[in-house]
Amino acid sequence: MGRRAPGRAQPWALVAAAAALAVCAFYYAGSGGEAFSSATRRLKGTRLGPATTPPPPPPPVPEEEEEAAGLAEAKGKEAERRLGEAAAAAEEELHLLLVLAKAERNAALRDKAEAALRSLVRLGKLGPRQALALHLLCDAPSKAVGKALLRDALRDAPFKYKVIFHDVNVLTEKLLPIVEAMQKLFSAGTGTYYSDSIFFLSVAMHQVMPREISRIIQVDLDVEYRTNIRELFEEFDNFPEGAVVGIAREMQPVYRHIFWQYRQEHPGTKVGEPPPDGLPGFNSGVLLLNLDAMRQSALYNRLLEPEAVRRLAEKFHFKGHLGDQDFFTLAGMEHPELFHVLDCTWNRQLCSWWRDHGYSDVFDRYFQCDGHVRIYHGNCNTPIPAE
Repeated sequence: MGRRAPGRAQPWALVAAAAALAVCAFYYAGSGGEAFSSATRRLKGTRLGPATTPPPPPPPVPEEEEEAAGLAEAKGKEAERRLGEAAAAAEEELHLLLVLAKAERNAALRDKAEAALRSLVRLGKLGPRQALALHLLCDAPSKAVGKALLRDALRDAPFKYKVIFHDVNVLTEKLLPIVEAMQKLFSAGTGTYYSDSIFFLSVAMHQVMPREISRIIQVDLDVEYRTNIRELFEEFDNFPEGAVVGIAREMQPVYRHIFWQYRQEHPGTKVGEPPPDGLPGFNSGVLLLNLDAMRQSALYNRLLEPEAVRRLAEKFHFKGHLGDQDFFTLAGMEHPELFHVLDCTWNRQLCSWWRDHGYSDVFDRYFQCDGHVRIYHGNCNTPIPAE
């Protein structure tokens, strides 16, 4: 989703309802494809088979039967091996989620989405047993736009893929009870861009996605890729123990501004200070969501409770306007252990609005990013450099 602004618990019964995630359609390219629902059912069956009580030792068998018994045991082990391989193959789906809302009348958004998808496909290289599961979250009028964009972008894709459409209205209904308290704190008011529940999807993704999906990456559409998307998925392997979300730092002093009262009351604080030693806040243009870790983290799920959100906001005198990234930023000030900080090259933000609005003296300390850029993020409608 394009960031337009400058910068940017529910009961577990909700998970059961998440199976009806309004999956409208899917396509699959390449050999050995199967429906998403059947793949997840099969995986669930291999993972969660019923527990059995070990049988008593068998009685002695005659020597002539020992060879047959050995052969049967070997066949059993071979069957187990093949079953394990089947489960491993199912787990090779790389889940990527994009939001394409209100696109039917937004030519600029369609152009950004086209450029993002084109660069994703051109540089994408997956293993022979991997497939990209591309989740597209859209409203009804935007679905036709999304289909056309994907048809053109994926026509010559050099990898297997699957496309799953999700209805934004259905997900919004599921999200509202979870994120209603956040909306009041992290949006600029009713009717504004970030007031919609869907802009808080990432914080509760673990409660609305099927449990068979263990990891997913969410990326804004105002980006262009300069490397293979598979490398971003490999960042999950770098998560420290306890981390549930991978996210890059905010590259403008927007949170220096928002935390002004807390900073004034706490001289010398790292809150709002630039990297490498400060806490500049996060930018949610690129998000790695370890859904299994999010589900298992008691700390993270406590932070989603309305009272916990309210207390945290009061402690830091926080009133934001940028949706999910405000929540992640606020949570990261108190519990940095929940986050794996991505290198700036994975979300090289280009917006420089705050340079001209009171922070020119410190701006470059936030904006600097060394190294080969792997994803450009043209937030604030900033043009992305040509290759």
